[in-house]
Amino acid sequence: MLATAEALATLLSAASPIAGTESIPTLEALNRVLAADVTSPLDVPPMNTSSMDGYAIRTADLTAQGSSRLPVSQRIPAGHAPEPLKPGTAARIFTGATVPPGADAIVMQEQTEAAGAEVTILYSPQPGEWITAQGADIRSGSVILPAGTRLTPQALGLAASVGCAELVVRRRVKVAVFFTGDELTMPGEPLKPGAIYNSNRFTLRGLLEKLGCEVTDYGIVADKLDATRATLREAAEAHDLILTCGGVSVGEEDHVKPAVEAEGRLAMWQIAMKPGKPLAFGAVRRAAQRGETATEPSAETFFIGLPGNPVSSFATFLLFVRPFVLSLAGVQTVAPRALSLRADFTQSKADRRNEFLRARINPAGGLDLFPNQSSAVLTSTVWGDGLIDNPPNHAISAGETVRFIPFSELLN
Repeated sequence: MLATAEALATLLSAASPIAGTESIPTLEALNRVLAADVTSPLDVPPMNTSSMDGYAIRTADLTAQGSSRLPVSQRIPAGHAPEPLKPGTAARIFTGATVPPGADAIVMQEQTEAAGAEVTILYSPQPGEWITAQGADIRSGSVILPAGTRLTPQALGLAASVGCAELVVRRRVKVAVFFTGDELTMPGEPLKPGAIYNSNRFTLRGLLEKLGCEVTDYGIVADKLDATRATLREAAEAHDLILTCGGVSVGEEDHVKPAVEAEGRLAMWQIAMKPGKPLAFGAVRRAAQRGETATEPSAETFFIGLPGNPVSSFATFLLFVRPFVLSLAGVQTVAPRALSLRADFTQSKADRRNEFLRARINPAGGLDLFPNQSSAVLTSTVWGDGLIDNPPNHAISAGETVRFIPFSELLN
């Protein structure tokens, strides 16, 4: 069995960004991945602006006149072009408005007394006070969003702030997904003896859609080698990745592994992790390459087979499929950030595999462990805040620091 770090490195080494880009409206680009740098065509702000409601003045006027009482020569709301500030006067100004030429400071209105057409300045400002200089945030010609950025709401706002109405993004990763197991039943259908509801279909489709993938769902495929091979062949034609759930273990009814070996190749099978040991990675040949050995990545569709237990499929998706898909999409940084937190529990039994334990942060800032760590207990994934990455052969003592990966990092 491969160590988890070695397995992840194997996947990521194969994942080159997919070809194909499109230009789409910035308003529709949430979670898409930039295919080209976004360079600002202007300074932000594009002029000196006031960061307070108050009065624009020349600091030299206060000293030269020996008086803090100034006539108000103009009123400047945001969005209006001001006149140059007349010497010995003040300009009424509002937050975000353009500072008039000649003014070198803003005095906030709380430090003034207005009376008719005059204002008394009750404070001696320094030059530049409460003025946001042109280009203080962004300089014209600077790269504000590099290629490979996955676009968050704030990134869209940043692009809009420099006038970008459209963005060049990579096309969506196309993923085919299917599920094996004659015991699987869809919610809403009668549950026959020995059957279970197919929760994995809902979890995995949701995870793929959250990553922005274009998903083709082939549903539940019969536990037959021929049916599995036929679905793999069809799915390989128009997708970047085939994702399956179940059928990758060593049982007589586990047909996915031999089906992939017949239709393509397996580069990896079984990982030293708990939960989720039977994870497979390889590729399926496309039609033009059947009967030949595919040597070019374009001749194959990637394949990842997840285990059927619900927590195992959930954990292996987050730890392996997510970074693989993001890498295909061209994202530059795919590793989740981890926290070092205190374990407020004891787990005296160590496992020879790398364990990923469902836990949540308690009010004291430590971690509580879900009491049942079985790979079939899906409740733990809703109860928990994330996964403790526990090394092989390591028992956990209360009070020690452990590596915790929040779901907020793994589900974005």
